[in-house]
Amino acid sequence: HLQILPSGGGSAQAGGSLTLSCDYSEYIYSRLSRYCMAWFRQAPGKEREGVAAFDSGDRTQYTESVKGRFTISQDNGTSTLYLQMNMLNPEDTAMYYCAANRFLGISCLSPMAYKSWGQGTQVTVSS
Repeated sequence: HLQILPSGGGSAQAGGSLTLSCDYSEYIYSRLSRYCMAWFRQAPGKEREGVAAFDSGDRTQYTESVKGRFTISQDNGTSTLYLQMNMLNPEDTAMYYCAANRFLGISCLSPMAYKSWGQGTQVTVSS
């Protein structure tokens, strides 16, 4: 399975910021006519949740709880996917994953839109 491994996780206090990054240079998804790239998170005892996604690079989607605080972006020159997280709160504590796949006809924020998952990076926010 192809995996994309994120980096940049760590600890922050409530109200702080962190930036996650993910190198997708080995993958050709961005050259497809339609693809999904996204950030997900999973807290202990909870289901994996789509946080932010690109639908073929020109449409972004965010889960309601992070709108106005998180920003997904990509740099095709360096083949890097970013998640800028501002105004963090303890509810943002989770393992974060990046994922990419060709578009399967379902929302890019759905875990069902992706075939494989990497190890993730931990984000911990203290109050």
